[in-house]
Amino acid sequence: MKIKDILLGGSLVVAIGLSINAVQEAPSDEVQEKKMINDYNVYALPMPEDLEFAGEEVPLEIPDVYERMDRELLVNTYWQSNTLLLIKRANKYFPVIEPILAEYGIPEDFKYLAVIESSLTNAVSPAGARGFWQFMEATGKEYGLEINDNVDERYNLEKSTRVAAQYLKKSKERFGSWTLAAAAYNAGNYGVDKQRERQDVKDYYDLLLGDETGRYVFRILALKEIMENPDKYGFNFRQKDLYPVIPSYKVKVDTPVADFAKFAKDNGINYKILKIHNPWLREAHLENRSRKEYLIELPEAGYYSPAP
Repeated sequence: MKIKDILLGGSLVVAIGLSINAVQEAPSDEVQEKKMINDYNVYALPMPEDLEFAGEEVPLEIPDVYERMDRELLVNTYWQSNTLLLIKRANKYFPVIEPILAEYGIPEDFKYLAVIESSLTNAVSPAGARGFWQFMEATGKEYGLEINDNVDERYNLEKSTRVAAQYLKKSKERFGSWTLAAAAYNAGNYGVDKQRERQDVKDYYDLLLGDETGRYVFRILALKEIMENPDKYGFNFRQKDLYPVIPSYKVKVDTPVADFAKFAKDNGINYKILKIHNPWLREAHLENRSRKEYLIELPEAGYYSPAP
């Protein structure tokens, strides 16, 4: 008992001695503040020259256009965690989006519209818009997407990208401008038309719009600039840091499926993996009374752990 007391006392003395030394060696608040200032710097960003969207020039010589562009560059450059996540996801999803846009004659810059709409996730907005391209139910059905309790093709990246391409193509035909087509994706074709008529102007950059639509194209432009020039804006990563494309294949299903957990296991995966690759399947079963043909995506073997 006495030995334990002596050792405990010795430890206590040592601890006190370390604490006193630490206090004596700690830098003053003034020194620490100077160090923090020198270690962390926030820089104003140089404005890129000759910015364009879908081949249409951005008139940076107009003061408010310059300021609005500067705002979005600053916000998205210094929101580092979010923008780095977007860069990582783009590596996985742009290879799906790009060829579909090209097939419909839509400029590749519109892939950044999906970035700002959903952050390349199957997001759900407070208004009920869903998926990468954020379609409302009525618009999705108008363009032929199946939306019900069993299936919601707004969550099918390939099909919803095709619908987005068709929508954007119609807007371009209506306005004659890809920039206005992008703005109309946010405000609606009627909304943009109404404001152009009311304000008696034709160009997006001459319109006074609400905050969301007024920022919309500039957000696309900022993320395009940053994601195409990540080194310039201080984003450092290796190819292996990016999210990979998982090779997959599709199987045809034209019958009801009573249990997708069993279906997944029969195909060498589990239910979670099946739903990751097919988020448009909304329930654990598929009624399919009409015997419609669906294409269900399955990953190639070896990219996930074996199903239990």
